[in-house]
Amino acid sequence: MGKIWDESYKYQKWLEVEIAVCEAQFERGNIPEESLKIIKERASFDINRIEEIEQTVKHEIIAFLTAVGEAVGSEAKYIHLGLTSSDVIDTGLALQMRESAELIIKDLLILKNVLREKAFQYKNTPCMGRTHGIHAEPMVLGLKFTLWYQDLNRCLTRIKQVLEVISIGKISGPIGTFSSVSPEVEEITCHKLGLKPEPVATQVVQRDRHAEYLLALALVASFLEKIALEIRHLQRTEVREVEEPFSLGQKGSSAMPHKKNPIGSENICGLARLVRSYALTSLENIALWHERDISHSSVERVIIPDSLILVDYMLNRLTGILQNLIVHPEKMLENLEASLGLYNSQKILLALTDKGLSREKAYELVQEIALECWEKTTSFKDTLSSNSEITKYLTVGEINSLFDFNEYLKYVDYIYNRVFNLGSGLHS
Repeated sequence: MGKIWDESYKYQKWLEVEIAVCEAQFERGNIPEESLKIIKERASFDINRIEEIEQTVKHEIIAFLTAVGEAVGSEAKYIHLGLTSSDVIDTGLALQMRESAELIIKDLLILKNVLREKAFQYKNTPCMGRTHGIHAEPMVLGLKFTLWYQDLNRCLTRIKQVLEVISIGKISGPIGTFSSVSPEVEEITCHKLGLKPEPVATQVVQRDRHAEYLLALALVASFLEKIALEIRHLQRTEVREVEEPFSLGQKGSSAMPHKKNPIGSENICGLARLVRSYALTSLENIALWHERDISHSSVERVIIPDSLILVDYMLNRLTGILQNLIVHPEKMLENLEASLGLYNSQKILLALTDKGLSREKAYELVQEIALECWEKTTSFKDTLSSNSEITKYLTVGEINSLFDFNEYLKYVDYIYNRVFNLGSGLHS
């Protein structure tokens, strides 16, 4: 990813655009065949020479064209024929952004395979589901990975969509009116580069396209943060259900030798904030003065490469963490027991309403007993079985049956079938 955003690579894309335009101009009869041949053979640049020229001209495109012209010779008069700077800059940028999106898609597909593998690996690993950080009802660890797998599919769809949105070229001259270059040249050039022409342009490709692209990246970053944050919570000492891999010789703290910290996940959470801030900045680039100004240009030199390099890094970092994630099923079972069976409260509530109690009365009764269990650290099932108000409606045998753990997991297969398209469901 870093290579795509190297200065030299950017100039190479500009050169590809300029040569494609020259080919289109030749096809339209505007450049002699011999001149085109010389341009294609000699066109090159020295980045140090570009920088040297720019010190004088204070204009990057002119510096680039001058350096290329020095390599080409007199036939360089046909390069940049009828174009304005943004024709080259925006079309070249589209090529870079397209290549970058293709890399992000590859990264996502690798992570997708890891999430699927983990979903099935831990399909039968019970753990506690939590809401507000508090024990709710049991589930399986595999469902977390299944959820993330489905989240990733949406991210993948968005990146593929913005890949199309950004694959736009613009070869229509100073104000986008084709005053100095024909629409046919634009059509031919964009076709050669694998782009579509901007249907109507000013001097620039419209920046809502770039904003949509960065917003899609911000959603990927937020998705990665979502997973990383879960890992951080589950690695807390009091929970310790999963841990990031900790390599031989790794140190967690300069002061406390016992520390094993989720630093990778913390890095991802922090970087997601940065990517989101860049997306916000891209929205500010949409409104430009009249047919254009360059307030967007300086910003894009930072936010577009940084967003892509960061998201690429985050995807690779998290994929490595998940591939080597340390899971403690025994700790999950221990944590399940820690709530004294109180996660069955809804089942008791529903059973009491089935016996004729109003929901309000049943809720009040179950809540009172549940809170007593928390206070006294006593078994919820035993307390229910010894409560005369409860046993008016439910026998001890009925209470025991309501504590059947497998009831919480009876539709796990259904969810997996629905997400992974396994070909079976409720009515199979």
